[in-house]
Amino acid sequence: VQLQASGGGLVQAGGSLRVSCAASGVTFSDYAVGWFRQAPGKERDFVAVINGRGNSKYYADSVRGRFTLSRDNEQNSVYLQMNSLKPEDTAVYYCAADKGSGITSAIDSYELWGQGTLVTVSS
Repeated sequence: VQLQASGGGLVQAGGSLRVSCAASGVTFSDYAVGWFRQAPGKERDFVAVINGRGNSKYYADSVRGRFTLSRDNEQNSVYLQMNSLKPEDTAVYYCAADKGSGITSAIDSYELWGQGTLVTVSS
């Protein structure tokens, strides 16, 4: 069982970036997938989550209206489209999977984690 995040990079403020999370070894549609981020010296914070069917999503206030989640269960992938990026969005972004019945922002609910991808937003 493996999750792999990719797509991070350097972007200017106001720009866009899409990060992806690919899963293997699981029935992907059984899992809600969340994104978390961790800036240097800070705790890992919730960003957004999408349920297994892709018809329910929840976003942190700090990203709502700028970030959009989608998923393709045929490709075992989840995508986080990030628009209007700000320097404070700079962090390592992690995807995580939860086989629970709903969607949650609680970090302890997620049993599978990817390795993280670095997003840097320059001012």
